[in-house]
Amino acid sequence: MKKLITLFIVIAATTFFVSCKSEKKEKSKETKEVKKSTAAFVLANADHKIDWVAYKTTDKVAVKGKFKEVKITSGGEGNSAKEAINNAEFSIPVSSIFTSDSSRDFKIRKYFFGVMNNTKLLSGKFTLENDSIGSVNLTMNGVSTDLLFTYKITGKQFTMQATMDVLNWNAQSSIDSLNMACKDLHKGLDGVSKTWTEVALNISSTFK
Repeated sequence: MKKLITLFIVIAATTFFVSCKSEKKEKSKETKEVKKSTAAFVLANADHKIDWVAYKTTDKVAVKGKFKEVKITSGGEGNSAKEAINNAEFSIPVSSIFTSDSSRDFKIRKYFFGVMNNTKLLSGKFTLENDSIGSVNLTMNGVSTDLLFTYKITGKQFTMQATMDVLNWNAQSSIDSLNMACKDLHKGLDGVSKTWTEVALNISSTFK
């Protein structure tokens, strides 16, 4: 009889333990579920193109590239493209830089961004002043500075253009470092090696 009672207690305890464990797993699954946005325009789901143009030699020869990744970290939703862009925050990993030349990509990551302060990511926040002008508070090299841009919204596509001077982010040492690493490649016909501090940006986001 005692053996039967003991066996009953063991079975009951085991059943209770298993049911509790299953319940915890169910709750854990529920916690991981991500709520889908019902907004008409969601920046995180848009297709992004982040193109830039830097310049070398005294003749100002263009060097084109892009960033292949961007993450929307806050905001980015609304009933219109303008509403979704305004106040949206983002981050861009510098490791996603791409110029169709792996050697150049390595040098930019190491000798330009690599000598900056805390710059594994570029981050910022958009502010749209009116229907054609905005600014992004861009953080790079431990410095946060507003970058003015012009923009257009055509249908579901947002496009913006800006010209930044990296010296506004205290990046002279990065320019010097990159120019030294690319000294011969940045020489023009005059024999002078030069890396410009000016960078043109052309960015677009196409909402789905």
